Amino acid sequence: MIKSMTGYGKAESSHDQGKITVEMRAVNHRYGEISVKLPRALICFENEVRKLVSGRLKRGKIDVFIQLDTIAAGKPPVVNTSLARDYYTAFSALSEELGIREPITLPLIISQRDVLAVAENDLEAEDMREELLAVVESAVDAMETMRLREGRELSEDLRARREILTRFIDEITRRASLVPAEYAEKLSQRLAQFQVKNMPDEARIAQEVVLMADRCDITEELVRFASHLVQFDAALESREPVGRKLDFLLQELGREVNTIGSKANDSEIASCVVELKAELEKIREQVQNIE
Repeated sequence: MIKSMTGYGKAESSHDQGKITVEMRAVNHRYGEISVKLPRALICFENEVRKLVSGRLKRGKIDVFIQLDTIAAGKPPVVNTSLARDYYTAFSALSEELGIREPITLPLIISQRDVLAVAENDLEAEDMREELLAVVESAVDAMETMRLREGRELSEDLRARREILTRFIDEITRRASLVPAEYAEKLSQRLAQFQVKNMPDEARIAQEVVLMADRCDITEELVRFASHLVQFDAALESREPVGRKLDFLLQELGREVNTIGSKANDSEIASCVVELKAELEKIREQVQNIE
C-alpha cells in the first residue's frame, strides 16, 4: 500500500503536573529530512525523538513540534520586586517628561512582562522520557493514518492512468503491425504514379519494405514498456516506500516512448506517442507525492 508524503498528526498526554503535546506535519521532499523543536526541559531527548520518527517515516520534510505545559502545584506566584521598581521609576520619569498627571497603578506594573510569574514544577526530564516517546508514537500513528488515506487515493488515480497508458500502447502495437504493408502499397502506387521506367521487380520492392520495416521496428521498445508496467503494478502493491522506484520507472517508460516516436514512421503512432507523453507527465506529478 503506497503512502503519501504529506500529512499531519497530533497527540497529547495529560498528567498531574501538566501536559505534553506533539504536532507533526510533513510535505514533499526528495529525501527524508526531520526537524525537531523541543522545550528546554526535554532537549536531551531530541535524538531519540528523531530516531523514532525516522524509523517510521522514510521520506518527506517532517517538522515535529513538542510543547510541555506544566502546572504549578499550589506554588505561589513569584514577584520580581526589583523589576517592578524599575518599571515604576521608568513610568514616573515618562509621566513627568510628558506632563501626564494620571497615577501609576499597581495593575499597570503587574501587567508588565516578567514582573509576576508562576513558578514551574521541578520536573525530572528522565521521568517524562517514556511518556514523551509514547505521545510522539501516537502522533506518528495519526500522521500515518492520513498518509495511508491519501496514498489510497493516489493509488486509485495511478491505476486509472496506467490503464490509459495500456490503451495507447495497444493501439501502437496494432498500428505497428500494419505499417510495413501500407508502406509497400504506397511505394508501389508512387512508382506507378510517376511511370518509372524499368520498374523494379517485386523482389526489389520487397527488399525495400523489409529495410524500412527493420528501421521502424519498435518490438523491443514495446516489450520493455510492458515489462516496466509490470514493475509499476508491483510497486503499487508493495508495503515498502516506492516513490523513488516509481520515479525511476517513469523515466524508463519515457525513454521507450521517445524511441518509439523517433523510429515509428507513422502519423497515428506519433499521435499516440504525444498522448502517452502527456499521461506520463501527469503520472510523474502524482508520483512526486509518494513516499
